[in-house]
Amino acid sequence: METITTPAGIELAFDRYIGGDAGTVILIGGAFGERKFSKMVKLAEQLAETYRLTVINYDRRGRGDSADTPGEYNVDNEIDDIAALVEAVGGSAALFGWSSGAGLALRAATRVPGIDRVVAFEPPFVVDDENFVPSPDLQDRLHELIAADRRAETVKFYMTEAMGMPRLFTAIMRFTPMWKNMLATAPSTAHDWAVMGPYMRGTALDAADWSGVTAPTLVISGSKSGALLRTGAAAIAAVLPNAIHREVPKLSHNPNIGLLAPVAGEFLTGTATTGIH
Repeated sequence: METITTPAGIELAFDRYIGGDAGTVILIGGAFGERKFSKMVKLAEQLAETYRLTVINYDRRGRGDSADTPGEYNVDNEIDDIAALVEAVGGSAALFGWSSGAGLALRAATRVPGIDRVVAFEPPFVVDDENFVPSPDLQDRLHELIAADRRAETVKFYMTEAMGMPRLFTAIMRFTPMWKNMLATAPSTAHDWAVMGPYMRGTALDAADWSGVTAPTLVISGSKSGALLRTGAAAIAAVLPNAIHREVPKLSHNPNIGLLAPVAGEFLTGTATTGIH
């Protein structure tokens, strides 16, 4: 584990996977995610070993070994964290984001210098009311649960009310090995909502909000994912200035890294045979 301290005084923890001379990519996890999550580790290893990328796999603030600012949930802070990481690795890097981490990657790319490519895997934009739209008062209720340190309730609330998961699924999660980690990262869901909340209102995306994402961008969705995620991926790709959307067969939001890594790695290294290079 390595750490940096951002200009704002936040200590961020990360692991560095050195693969070769193909550039650097920073991995950004989604809700409840942390750098030790097995699929993030596998993705980092494959991008380093197969595609010669140096991979920075970090804990977003409030997760794992990174510090937090309890009660302060502003997307600008997380963008500043990414800017500090980019600066720490030499001033230039690509970003790979998963779920809300993909939304954060795209928002960071609107203003952080030195971001040369972006891969956004299933950012959960909600652009119509055909599937699921979070409640308008979600933020207030989420912050109340976090302030009261009601972690189990926070996990269930975020999964059902922000992510649209069935209540039966959340009940089952209590009996899985992941539950302990979800409880540990529950307070950080306020950061996820700060990133995605404005774009989960069931309305179309405004191209003007994303005009600053000039880096070549690949938006990935999986054919086995739900309609909400596939629709959101297509919608953001359509309004980005320099993006393509690729739907990967047999891939889901809980991805097979063997399917995801080649699509991401070929794009990040400019070796893809189709699309933006």
